[in-house]
Amino acid sequence: MHFEARSHYSGHLGREMYFNRYGHGGTPVIVFPSSGGSKDEYADFKMVETLSGFIESGQIHLYTVSSIDSESWNDTGKSAHDKAKAHNQYDKYLVHEFIPLVRHESQWDGKMIATGCSMGGFHSMLFALRHPDIIGLTISQSGVYDARYFTGEFGSDIATYENSPIDFLWNMSDPWFLDQYRQNQFIVSVGQGDWEGPHVTATRKLDEVFNAKGIPGWFDYWGHDVAHDWHDWRQQIYYFFSTLEDLGIV
Repeated sequence: MHFEARSHYSGHLGREMYFNRYGHGGTPVIVFPSSGGSKDEYADFKMVETLSGFIESGQIHLYTVSSIDSESWNDTGKSAHDKAKAHNQYDKYLVHEFIPLVRHESQWDGKMIATGCSMGGFHSMLFALRHPDIIGLTISQSGVYDARYFTGEFGSDIATYENSPIDFLWNMSDPWFLDQYRQNQFIVSVGQGDWEGPHVTATRKLDEVFNAKGIPGWFDYWGHDVAHDWHDWRQQIYYFFSTLEDLGIV
């Protein structure tokens, strides 16, 4: 398998940002790390190995990005507004610096795939909903979709509201966004076993607003023996990509 450990300088973040690339062709997949995770996490926990057949066949290739969660959502010393403000800088980095790099070197001008587990699930869904012209397929595993999980009640703060999917989706009326959402594909999975309690609640809330807005989504609730754990996420991601392959989507 083709592999590159890379970095580039981000003007929006004022630092070098590190990422890995796995594979040589096909649809680019942007992989967000879990809380405290790194660009190496997806390989370390054998998610790359699990998807190796799809990667080596040229159906997909992965870009595992770094996050700045320790300076945004996980920074307990910051207010909700400042957490969201820091995340917005990260979003600008992705849109204006990282995605153009991926497009250029992949020679890919279509929509991409976003995925991640736990905090990575939150990131992949949030990024896909904020930028439905960039991400056409989202696979979010055991995410949370309510910014209050990181901030507590945030009142009327607009910056936090705009980063809380279950809030801004309920009020979404922009036809451009809604049309894009309805053309795109969303897979949202969660187990119902150990450590999945808040993630089941979050998934059900997202499921409810998707239904209310007429946004198609595959909400997949796995069994009570399926935990918030890499072992189960590996089984899920292989199942989803196998199903997408059978449907001719990847």
